[in-house]
Amino acid sequence: MRLGVLDVGSNTVHLLVVDAHPGACPLPAHSHKADLRLAQLLDDSAAIGDEGIERLIAVVRDALQAAEDKGVEDLLPFATSAVRDAGNADDVLARVEAETGVRLQVLSGEEEARLTFLAVRRWFGWSAGKLLVLDIGGGSLEIAYGMDEEPDAAVSLPLGAGRLTAGWLPGDPPDPEDVRALRRHVRAQIARTVGEISRFGAPDHVVATSKTFKQLARIAGAARSTEGVYVQRELKRESLEAWVPRLSGMTTQQRCELPGVSEGRANQLLAGALVAEAAMDLFGVEKVEICPWALREGVILRRLDHMGSD
Repeated sequence: MRLGVLDVGSNTVHLLVVDAHPGACPLPAHSHKADLRLAQLLDDSAAIGDEGIERLIAVVRDALQAAEDKGVEDLLPFATSAVRDAGNADDVLARVEAETGVRLQVLSGEEEARLTFLAVRRWFGWSAGKLLVLDIGGGSLEIAYGMDEEPDAAVSLPLGAGRLTAGWLPGDPPDPEDVRALRRHVRAQIARTVGEISRFGAPDHVVATSKTFKQLARIAGAARSTEGVYVQRELKRESLEAWVPRLSGMTTQQRCELPGVSEGRANQLLAGALVAEAAMDLFGVEKVEICPWALREGVILRRLDHMGSD
């Protein structure tokens, strides 16, 4: 059957259409994206304003039309950090449903971490052993660890690249003092979780997902996306540590000119790099392998599992 996943994230609203059935690998059929940057549309009370809600409704309508055009039989709509943390989340959800008929399921941060972990486990298989998974979104950082398909530990922290950029790095290029303050904040937040994860022992394999990690790996020399999803890509901590000060001194336009960096993500690449560097350092990770599957694939896999058990 043809499934669609509608992901209302902090940066983008992304419709992923796949051909799938239980026991088979989901095959991508269509992708429809819109840059919305909900995390940056919050007002002083942390609510999404009327303009932001209207833009969200319009984007959801477009995605619904695209899903219909592509023959989607079952649509799985969900929202993550930007809607979850909005002061008027209930109102946003009600208006989206009233005007589009779409009832967005709001995932908790822990659910995000668990579903992303499931996707990574299925991608790498059991031979990967104990997995530590890191995922940097626009609104939050998810960390998960475990041996099985359900992680032993799943943590979500408000350290998304978009959220941190909006709240901590107003300059272009950013003020060095602002960068140092953000670095301290990020490391203090992550350090609180290290003990919870580390008590399970050292991982056999450390994996990173998300556009932020993919772009950081690309500027550090990883294969470009056109070479396919099955090419192994990794990001070494020493390479990232060399890039952080360079990114700190760049303007958004200069970052746009780096290989693999999109215009919509360039302004938040430094914040993402600070989070990635801190996580790898504090968890004692020398390199991460980039996984092409993440939260959207996890949602699809969970749905297929339920179909197979019905």
